[in-house]
Amino acid sequence: MRAAILGVVGWSGSGKTTLLEYLVKALAQSGKSINVIKHSHHDVTLEPAHKDSARLRNAGAGQVLLASPFRYAIVQELRATPEPSLSELLGKLDPADLTLVEGYKWSKLSKLEVYRPSLGKPAIYPNDEHIVAVASDLLKPADFPSTLTWLNLNCPEEVLAWIQLGLDRDEFSCEVENI
Repeated sequence: MRAAILGVVGWSGSGKTTLLEYLVKALAQSGKSINVIKHSHHDVTLEPAHKDSARLRNAGAGQVLLASPFRYAIVQELRATPEPSLSELLGKLDPADLTLVEGYKWSKLSKLEVYRPSLGKPAIYPNDEHIVAVASDLLKPADFPSTLTWLNLNCPEEVLAWIQLGLDRDEFSCEVENI
């Protein structure tokens, strides 16, 4: 299955979620359907342990679907099974004009790096051939590769315009099975 997918990577504290929040809102307001996959290295708590769905999961249910008039969530307990791959997770989502993936730093899909040198962490793009653009709060370095795009992180409209152009050019489409 071909889908438009763009990874957004960067070190913790770089501003990935803030940028994604802006992009999702702007793209959705423009009529695009947007999905997001957010990876966490921490346990995810959707309900406190004393609530019904958590109690049922703790009792041994493999899946619990929690539904309300406003949303639903399916919680799958992994127990001792491995974490699903990114391609498996993408297969669980409805089709969308664009799926943004936060995390999965070393996956093989087109990625935008959010880079803040003030964090004291190295840039990822020199070691990742799948990064196609960098959004940063500093000016482009003189030795920045001409094959990549440098974007102003302090001007999220610039990042949005780059994504819209990439969608128009089908630059973020890939085979989900190959991720």
